[in-house]
Amino acid sequence: MAGPAPGRLLRPLATLALALALLVPGPPAVRAGQTPRPAERGPPVRLFTEEELARYGGEEEDRPIYLAVKGVVFDVTAGKEFYGRGAPYNALAGKDATRGVAKMSLDPADLTHDTTGLTAEELKSLDDVFTKVYKAKYPIVGYTARRILNEDGSPNLDFKPEDQPHFDLKDEF
Repeated sequence: MAGPAPGRLLRPLATLALALALLVPGPPAVRAGQTPRPAERGPPVRLFTEEELARYGGEEEDRPIYLAVKGVVFDVTAGKEFYGRGAPYNALAGKDATRGVAKMSLDPADLTHDTTGLTAEELKSLDDVFTKVYKAKYPIVGYTARRILNEDGSPNLDFKPEDQPHFDLKDEF
């Protein structure tokens, strides 16, 4: 009786090694003159459909408040006075409001992921707010499914993060 082909045995071992490498934290990178910090772990990152994201719109007191910009879902609960029920920016909560952030608009027509037709100035504003406000202040809890799934929910095999508008692979993953 012949044993399994060598390639068939190595594939599960390689998968296990990769899984262990991802689960076991390595030593933090330290630059000259810096003291090492322990690795910080946040909640697991997940994909959100529009319907799932809408459940985190700030209406329920015991639920976190999420909003997405550029397909990145942030937990903005710490800014409840801005994003909670009745707060000035509550219209942004529970959705991907990329266009609204770019245009500094709370108009319901602008509360969408769609960046089609934005001016260069609006796109620069979007990148600035994305980096200097949301990424600087709020933890990332997931991504919108729209970024990597087709409309029917199947995987978008052509998805390339680096080809997405206003997406910076090194900063987001």
